[in-house]
Amino acid sequence: MNVHSTAREAVADTPDGATVLIGGFGAAGEPVQLIEALLDSGAEELTVVSNNAGAGDEGIAALIRERRVAKVVCSFPRQADSRHFDAAYRAGRIELDLVPQGNLAERIRAGGAGIGAFFTPTGYGTMLAEGKETRVIDGKGYVLEYPIKGDVALVKAHLADEVGNLVYRKTARNFGPIMAAAAMTTVVQVEEFGNIDPEHVVTPGIYVDRVVHIGRVS
Repeated sequence: MNVHSTAREAVADTPDGATVLIGGFGAAGEPVQLIEALLDSGAEELTVVSNNAGAGDEGIAALIRERRVAKVVCSFPRQADSRHFDAAYRAGRIELDLVPQGNLAERIRAGGAGIGAFFTPTGYGTMLAEGKETRVIDGKGYVLEYPIKGDVALVKAHLADEVGNLVYRKTARNFGPIMAAAAMTTVVQVEEFGNIDPEHVVTPGIYVDRVVHIGRVS
């Protein structure tokens, strides 16, 4: 695990066309400073995997506004003030892969756990299952889903220790742990550095490649 002095330094080598897993549930746990640094890096044609497609003018919305995103994989693309995604989608500038939230979480978790594929009942018999393998198991319909892996994960945590173990702040944990496990390179912005009781570790440091101390941002 490497500690970087700035967010820009931590994401500077993100390549064009990368698949970027971005934590957060709305504003809760969203690594805004890392996303802004990714915007400054100039990377484009990105595939962004997140719970939503951004709102307002910062974070994921800014990436979309600046036409850096080619595809969004998410469960909740439209929300209050999602104007940049709406405009890009209506203009045909961005591709959307709509994934039910439970499936999204499990596909990312499967990517980190090395699971090749899994069957889920969610989406069976709907448009979301079109073109996918289905199977009836014990009289119930299931859809085959494949894991999601990332080239880079951008995660926000509350506390990191000297080897990169992480603790999150309450519900800001959301997708952070599974995204950290599912990416080739995991970059984490943290509020604090300090000691962590081994029994309290949420994300083991083996999943963390880069950490930058941002501090608590209101």
